[in-house]
Amino acid sequence: MKPKTTEILIAAIDVGANAVRLEIARGFSDGSIESVHQERDPVRPGEGLYQTGVIPAVVVDRLIGVLRRYAIICKRHQARVRAVGTSALREAKNREDIIRRVKREAGLVLEAISGKEEARLMCLGVLSGQPPKARSLCIDIGGGSTEVAGAIGERPVKLWSVAIGSVRLTEIFKSHREVSPKQLRLMREFAREAVEESLPAGIRGFPRVALGSSGSIRALIAMAAAEGTAHATAEQISHAVEKLARMDPDERHKRFDARRAEIIVAGAVILEALANHLSLHAVTAVDRGLRHGVLVDLVRRRFRDVDDSSLIDAARWMGRRFFFDEAHAMQVATLAMAMFDQLAGLHRLPMAVRPYLEVASVLHDIGHSVSYQKHHRHTEYLIRNGDIPGLADRERDIVARIARFHRRSPPDLHHPAMEGLSPGEARTVRKLATLLRVADALDRSHAQPISKLRAEMHGGKVALRLFTQGPADLEVWDVEHEAQLFHRVFSAKLAVTTAVSRHARAAGA
Repeated sequence: MKPKTTEILIAAIDVGANAVRLEIARGFSDGSIESVHQERDPVRPGEGLYQTGVIPAVVVDRLIGVLRRYAIICKRHQARVRAVGTSALREAKNREDIIRRVKREAGLVLEAISGKEEARLMCLGVLSGQPPKARSLCIDIGGGSTEVAGAIGERPVKLWSVAIGSVRLTEIFKSHREVSPKQLRLMREFAREAVEESLPAGIRGFPRVALGSSGSIRALIAMAAAEGTAHATAEQISHAVEKLARMDPDERHKRFDARRAEIIVAGAVILEALANHLSLHAVTAVDRGLRHGVLVDLVRRRFRDVDDSSLIDAARWMGRRFFFDEAHAMQVATLAMAMFDQLAGLHRLPMAVRPYLEVASVLHDIGHSVSYQKHHRHTEYLIRNGDIPGLADRERDIVARIARFHRRSPPDLHHPAMEGLSPGEARTVRKLATLLRVADALDRSHAQPISKLRAEMHGGKVALRLFTQGPADLEVWDVEHEAQLFHRVFSAKLAVTTAVSRHARAAGA
């Protein structure tokens, strides 16, 4: 067997409502991952949050101390890091202050990811290596929220987030203490209503045996399942809920570790509600989840498969929410990608930024849903504040700026909309926005007259040959207006020629 070659060292930091976790791994060009180092600290960022709306100062101090230590470990391994915070961080009113402190004191960029992004990453972590046509249903019960994802192969195709988790439910009903029959009945009703409000009643086309990835699920399945099995039926889960509720706190602490014992009743009630609502036959416990998904995502970003359409599917879905001109958007994206690929020697940008241009191309006109006037600015706002699973916060910010410059003001480095970017990021935005402007001009009529293009470098000139399937006078005229900016950005003249495509000639004959 040919030995693997280590390409990158990567690290995932997961700031959950119950604990903070670190995993460092080797990522390989074949997509495989080998763990190098793991740590877990029961910081409980969600402690008190769901009653007060803020993470207490003493908890923040504990969190900063742990993240400072994690940052030192990651630096020692020279690992590329992605740090994500889930429901506790994204709901905390003092979130921005915490993120700033983490950056200042630990040197880490901490993202408060959306519920859908959390579900996507969880799904990637659980399903990496799945056969491409296999259908799966994944569940993760966190401290503050519960994520459910339907997937085909490794790719999540349906994502949901329910605003209920084991820590949140524990705090609401004080279920870390003794649980009375009335209290259990109220917890079950609360969980049932939360699940019904967020999830469809039964998810068609997906198996009735779900994969459960959280620590609470693993602990519950270990208790409820028949000996020698890693799954529990819906009936066994309900029996476990009753048994846990009858235990006093001391009995639960003897069976589970201290932190898990406090939240296990709530976690069991949520799992029961999911099993009932989704008509599940059983739940199987798995070892991998969100943290492994972050690692998988880091590897795929480094060795991005250009045929992977999951990110563009997410962008298209967002565009449809804002009633975009889909035919125009996809045509602009196709032309922009063709120029990016054929002019790699000119723009000299890494493949890692290719998806930024593609997403910006798909979404460049969504600001029309607010107003045609200054729609490029509305587009920037919608993208920056939108939910695009597959893009980190910083990446979404860069995409928003690229789309913002698709018209009107040129993407000059001194423009106010470039503020906050590093010099390298600003140059990337400038180059990609210029390619987007040309691609947009090539469908100015929104009639898709260009069937394909060919871009070639000849000395200091780029020869752009357009193959047309209809009148393209407006497109050629508009591209010539972008030629001056193209020359200023790439130090190359843009020369446009047209030819009737073979298919168009055949149709005319």
